[in-house]
Amino acid sequence: MSSTPARYNFRETEAKWQKVWDDRQTFRAEMDRARPKYYVLEMFPYPSGRIHMGHVRNYTQGDVVARYKRARGFNVLHPMGWDAFGLPAENAAMEKKIHPRKWTYENIATMKAQLKSMGLSLDWSRELATCDPAYYRHQQKMFLDFWKAGLAYRREAWVNWDPVDNTVLANEQVIEGKGWRTGAPVERRKLTQWNLKITTFADELLERLDTLDRWPEKVRLMQANWIGKSRGARVFWQLADASGAASSGQDWGQLEIFTTRPDTLYGASFMALSAEHPLVAELAERDPALQHFVAECRKTGTAAAELETAEKMGFRLPLLAKHPLIPSRTVPVYAANFVLMEYGTGAIFGCPGHDERDHEFATKYGLPIIPVVMPRDGDAASFSVAKAAFVEDGVIINSDFLDGLPVEEAKAAVIARLEEMGVGRGTVQYRLRDWLVSRQRYWGCPIPAIHCESCGVVPVPEKDLPVELPEDVTFDRPGNPLDHHPTWKHVACPSCGKPARRETDTFDTFIDSSWYFDRFTSPRLASAPFDREENHYWMPVDQYIGGVEHAILHLLYSRFWTRAMREVQMTSRDEPFDGLFTQGMVCHETYRAADGSWLLPEEVERTTGGAVVRLSDKTPVQVGRSEKMSKSKKNVVDPDQIIHDYGADTARWFMLSDSPPERDLEWTEAGVTGAWRFQQRLFRIASTALSDLPAVGTPRPAQFTSAATDLRRAAHKAVAGVSTDIEAFHFNKAVARLYELANTIDGFAPADESSRWARREALEIFVRLAGPMTPHLAEELWQALGHTALLADSPWPAAEDALLVDDTVTIALQVNGKLRGTIQMPKDSSKEANTSAALAHADVQKAMAGKPQKRVVVVPNRLVNVVV
Repeated sequence: MSSTPARYNFRETEAKWQKVWDDRQTFRAEMDRARPKYYVLEMFPYPSGRIHMGHVRNYTQGDVVARYKRARGFNVLHPMGWDAFGLPAENAAMEKKIHPRKWTYENIATMKAQLKSMGLSLDWSRELATCDPAYYRHQQKMFLDFWKAGLAYRREAWVNWDPVDNTVLANEQVIEGKGWRTGAPVERRKLTQWNLKITTFADELLERLDTLDRWPEKVRLMQANWIGKSRGARVFWQLADASGAASSGQDWGQLEIFTTRPDTLYGASFMALSAEHPLVAELAERDPALQHFVAECRKTGTAAAELETAEKMGFRLPLLAKHPLIPSRTVPVYAANFVLMEYGTGAIFGCPGHDERDHEFATKYGLPIIPVVMPRDGDAASFSVAKAAFVEDGVIINSDFLDGLPVEEAKAAVIARLEEMGVGRGTVQYRLRDWLVSRQRYWGCPIPAIHCESCGVVPVPEKDLPVELPEDVTFDRPGNPLDHHPTWKHVACPSCGKPARRETDTFDTFIDSSWYFDRFTSPRLASAPFDREENHYWMPVDQYIGGVEHAILHLLYSRFWTRAMREVQMTSRDEPFDGLFTQGMVCHETYRAADGSWLLPEEVERTTGGAVVRLSDKTPVQVGRSEKMSKSKKNVVDPDQIIHDYGADTARWFMLSDSPPERDLEWTEAGVTGAWRFQQRLFRIASTALSDLPAVGTPRPAQFTSAATDLRRAAHKAVAGVSTDIEAFHFNKAVARLYELANTIDGFAPADESSRWARREALEIFVRLAGPMTPHLAEELWQALGHTALLADSPWPAAEDALLVDDTVTIALQVNGKLRGTIQMPKDSSKEANTSAALAHADVQKAMAGKPQKRVVVVPNRLVNVVV
């Protein structure tokens, strides 16, 4: 014991325990029905080359939960894999002349070594990569099953096209009109693409959000908004040419629109059609100006958010629409750039008085703006919407039989009238569109379909799966290398034997991540995506951890995929993730040199006066606000460097201690060095105590001194508090409790055998509580305390209930209701004992000034009020 060094050698210690865990396969999980399971999963990373501090924070939080649950007796599954397909690998192939597969697997090797250096309790035996044919063959088979069940189909549609990556993007991948990876302005193209019928489950996906009570409310709200269930009406407007009659001899028929605000029909002043509406296409055939307008509209994407922010543009069509409720009124009809063909019917009626988009359009084109809703306390005679739309709730005005009704009542009344007149009907609409999954790229899972001129599109036979990517591809031409390959796409039709061609589109990588958590339950199984018995045991994921940026796409797609598997009898589950936690970002202040270039944190230093200068030439540096770490602004800290300089436990401790895990974390050098000093201090505290501790297993003393009892009470309260904090993801609070317990232990001076026993107990409790957070140091101290079993295999400490209750309470002392002092009294003391102690207190006697008490009010365990 006395040979324990005074300074903690983290490099040697961390390497030692990582090897021990690895050699013993400590964290390898096996199905065991006799034990309760707990599946902890952090969102798996894309192998971009190196881990970043966001990874460190994410995986540290997951590891704390995994180690804690393991200590609590759960059979824990905590796996790791790689989301390995995607465009960055192809970009690297073009820039660095390296094959995407080689680039990807080299990055995996690098990042795996980095993650291992963090001491994570991962079951590496289950490691998988989505670019492995052994993985994606099952994905191809599931897609074929979905196709057969009617959940996958091809259709021609207008899509978002990224002209730089030369691929289709889902609406969700268009950010402010630009591709989410390239930043290039997105265009519209009409292509025949593969889709998955996520809309089949729209209602279920929405309704089941209410049952996911261990998900953040903000994530559930984001998904609900994305699904976008709208109750409204379909309304039929009779069309005529611009003269108001079918003088051209052509019957234009009726235009069907969907609206969520049928209560505002009396405020209609125009109709707007999508540039892709069939009627617009018909008119454009003989109108070059309209053709040009449509072409301009196609230069934008199809994402609703993008269209909302774009300047509203319209083209007046040679048509009028007759109001369904007021046959004598007609409104002009426009083609417009802000109407989506994919939503509703591709046509809307414009009510500028109560829609900001319509107001902007009407103002631009000089159209009437009619108020039909006003605040409940408004004056219909004076209420105006000329300057701004009124979009709040209120009562109906200027609307015939609807006047005076609240909005919701008016909706029901007008739908009833539309149905009675045969010019409309109540209906439900969704914002959610089917999932477009075709991508025009090489480095993705091949879509298992074959195109035959005789048989049409046919599935690849199961015996021919997986359809693997060819290795010999080139990236010297724009577009998809699979289209350019001389042989790969040429194949015989499996139905008729005639020459045919493979599908050259590959899957959206969100498919790869929509079921990987299921594959982790039996990742080596060749005959099926997973063993049903093992999958039933491990799933659903009990705790899923990742960034809120995946709140819509990944999580929604994963929920759909689980339901699709249910539809083809692969599982009986509805939901993949029982609990979800979304952590905040890791931030750092930014540094800019005089020439405008960004500087890395290690390229600057602070002078003694507090100024920040460039390390190389001492020139002043502009310090910017703290932002999410990004390579573009160089405000990044290399995890390898931190682990090398301070150790993995220091990085882990700082990530957990600095702020609540759901909030952004400010990375500071002072915070890291503070965490490192605490590791050293803790090692010193334990080392100092070792020579004066009773041996492991020494029987508990029959009695304890008051000081020993106080120490035990502090330790057992820490057990209860840290346990509660970890369960609630309040890791920073758990760290604060451990700081407090360390201070208590450090200030304790044992005077007899009972206090020495209590000090060993407190030290062992501290080490066990710190184990999930600083596992290497905790293992080292556990061994130094004389234990032969691994701390990683040891149970969580149990708090003694009797020690969680204070023996004394603080009693407030009042005279005539004014606080005069406090006293410590045994808990549940009698009224008489409290009264005597209060009257004897010097501050109470001083306040009474010799006056006799009229009465004494005692609130047990809280206060004594002397009335004089």
